[in-house]
Amino acid sequence: MAVQDVSGTWSGGWVTERLGLRLTGSPELPELIGLALRENKKRAHLLVSQVLGKHVPQRPAVVHGAGVELGRRVRELLGPDAADAVVLGYAETATALGHSVADGLGAPYLHSTRRPVAGVAPVGGFEEEHSHATSHLLLPTDPDFLAGDGPLVLVDDEFSTGTTVLNTIRALHARHPRPRYVVVALVDLRTEADRARLTEAAAELGARLDLLATATGGVELPADVLDRAAELIAAAPAQAPPDGPSAPLQRVELPWPAGLPEGGRHGFSTADAGRLDAALPELAAPLAEALAGRRNVLVLGFEELMYAPLRIAGALGELIGEDKVRFSTTTRSPVLAVDHPGYAIRTRLAFPAHDDPADGPGERYAYNVAPGEDAGRRFDAVVLVVDQPADTPALHEGERALLRQLRRVTDLVVLAVLPSVSVSPLPPVPVSPLPSVSPMSTPAPLHGPAFSSYPAEDVSWLLTDLSEVALEAPTEEREEAVQSGGAHYAESLPVEYQPSPEYQELFQQALTTSVDRIALAVGTVAETLRRERLGAGSELVFASLARAGTPVGILLRRWFAFAHGLDTPHYAVSIIRGKGIDPVALRYLAERHDSRQVVFVDGWTGKGAITRELAAALEGMPFDPELAVLSDPGRCVRTYGTRDDFLIPSACLNSTVSGLISRTVLRSDLIGPNDFHGAKYYRELAGADVSRGFVEAVAGRFTAVHADAVKAADELAVVDRTPDWAGWAAMERISTEYGIDSVNLVKPGVGETTRVLLRRVPWRILAKRGTGADLDHVRLLAAQRGVFVEEVDDLPYSCVGLIHPRFSRGATGADGTAVKVEH
Repeated sequence: MAVQDVSGTWSGGWVTERLGLRLTGSPELPELIGLALRENKKRAHLLVSQVLGKHVPQRPAVVHGAGVELGRRVRELLGPDAADAVVLGYAETATALGHSVADGLGAPYLHSTRRPVAGVAPVGGFEEEHSHATSHLLLPTDPDFLAGDGPLVLVDDEFSTGTTVLNTIRALHARHPRPRYVVVALVDLRTEADRARLTEAAAELGARLDLLATATGGVELPADVLDRAAELIAAAPAQAPPDGPSAPLQRVELPWPAGLPEGGRHGFSTADAGRLDAALPELAAPLAEALAGRRNVLVLGFEELMYAPLRIAGALGELIGEDKVRFSTTTRSPVLAVDHPGYAIRTRLAFPAHDDPADGPGERYAYNVAPGEDAGRRFDAVVLVVDQPADTPALHEGERALLRQLRRVTDLVVLAVLPSVSVSPLPPVPVSPLPSVSPMSTPAPLHGPAFSSYPAEDVSWLLTDLSEVALEAPTEEREEAVQSGGAHYAESLPVEYQPSPEYQELFQQALTTSVDRIALAVGTVAETLRRERLGAGSELVFASLARAGTPVGILLRRWFAFAHGLDTPHYAVSIIRGKGIDPVALRYLAERHDSRQVVFVDGWTGKGAITRELAAALEGMPFDPELAVLSDPGRCVRTYGTRDDFLIPSACLNSTVSGLISRTVLRSDLIGPNDFHGAKYYRELAGADVSRGFVEAVAGRFTAVHADAVKAADELAVVDRTPDWAGWAAMERISTEYGIDSVNLVKPGVGETTRVLLRRVPWRILAKRGTGADLDHVRLLAAQRGVFVEEVDDLPYSCVGLIHPRFSRGATGADGTAVKVEH
């Protein structure tokens, strides 16, 4: 190989002269990289890319274009297989490069991360031995993001030994084998031995492995390179922190599209890419206005958050002039700064970490941002782009805070904070517009006391008032119509159950014995949501599923007021099995709030039908389909207070514990295309109403359970909460054993069994042998309705309610004998 000419002002000359290092290979290498010294005992030198946008400010079009061109080469290499490819980039340095490769290839993208997310289990991880921060995590929102068998494209800025790539492929192949991998980098500097090792590993795995790089070569190092580097670092004079007057700081709000991920940390689809491309001109516009008259602007990204700032920088250049804008990013990597034209890292700003990193407080760095001795290198404005978790007091406060230091090296600092999209355990879907409705304004919500017995501030009902419409039908008639297919259950209402004095006393006893348990579940859910969904500067919005979820939504709202002083909006919305969630209500929420911050709330899960209904109804919409519940015996959600099947007293009653509101109704002759789903307000039942008493009783125990709730949320943050849908499997087994041809007629759990006894035509109740007081009210209702309670073993729930099968046929019991169905 030819030895590169290191004369002149090449930004690697200082290092090669002092370390005895030689760069060999492609003649274009000096155009792509410079050299610096790492403050790292494992490796002496740092290849400093001129086109990566990490350490050296560069024109955004050059940075993005380098990756896009590599992506196009991958697409040509793969041919038809390119349609099934997925791209994986490496944190932190190659996050934007990998994303740009995905742009050129037209593929979904994920990058590794060193920022854990509480309660989210990684789908993989690997080590980078030579790095100062070695552990990489893979945290896609969709756990199957990397599960396909299409080509996997791995992107890093450089190949030095290939060890990181090899670690990655082995870790992922063990979990999701695939026949082909493509490895992509700007520069490939591996030795022949390293190349052979990677080839052998591919053969061992039985996979094809292709490599693409912009340039190839090698680095020849003297045997004592680490000692020489240590001596140079020890002798180098320290650069003084910047001093001087502070420039103005201006915060600019960017119109970031609702629900769009801020990067590839948790996955970025091709649909996401299209949304970002369309939004870039509007994102850059407020920055262009703030930077009017500036001639030398740096857009500074933040560690792994490289791609979005890069694209915004490119759009800004199109507005104010491409020659006026440069892009680079802060980093974790400690590198020696030497203000010499033959050295790649001229200046260094060292500042405290400001995103509450998992590895604790430490230093972070911004290179070549301060002008140093060359006044001509001064930026007259710096735009700092961070995500919400990084917009903390440590960013602003203290003499060494990054913003303080930036204000001393430029004439204007602009801060832009991108919303941080939270992780959901359900698979992400391409974002499309909300359900279309006629171009009319959405109706106004309803509030108590005009509609419901709850105070107006507790809940806004996104419902249509049908209180004056006769909708009730006898339960048996409704059941026969529903099972025969002649009507949907949401087209009418059952006659509202009037609780007897004996039953009301049972409710009060249940509340007395379980109030602390309920309060703890509320607090656990609330603290989990605060940890995982509430970012800096954002708000949560509760959308309870009317009506069983509404008391829970109120209690969550009150917890946030009690524990955190927050006034959290709460709406009640209708969801109907087989019909989906109210599209007009979704439109109302999306017009007034960040859709990704809406948390859907219910009381408990049974077999998970509503969980599935919600996920299906929200497919293609910018809402997080995760459901938060107090009790998850069906094991079908991630956010829960407990997975025990215990008596939540609000399950004992209907409207009289839910603000005197009926279940929701959807009928075309009553609900128009621009109306919310409907419901009735049973004012006449006010004498039996315990809605506010229930909420007050539970909220009154918040202080007593606060510490335990925080502890419970902490414990849930480190366990695998992935739904396993054990409840659904049990319901399928029960359907088979009892000759029931529809799993919809099997209602598991205390809450659902209670509703079978109150609203449907129950056939029998399966009770887990040995369950005590939690089923007292079930046994009472069953006795009142003449329903047989069968004690069984091997039941994942406390009880299961079986609805009468179709009236026209018999049914089979667990022992296989015919059971006569009478009505």
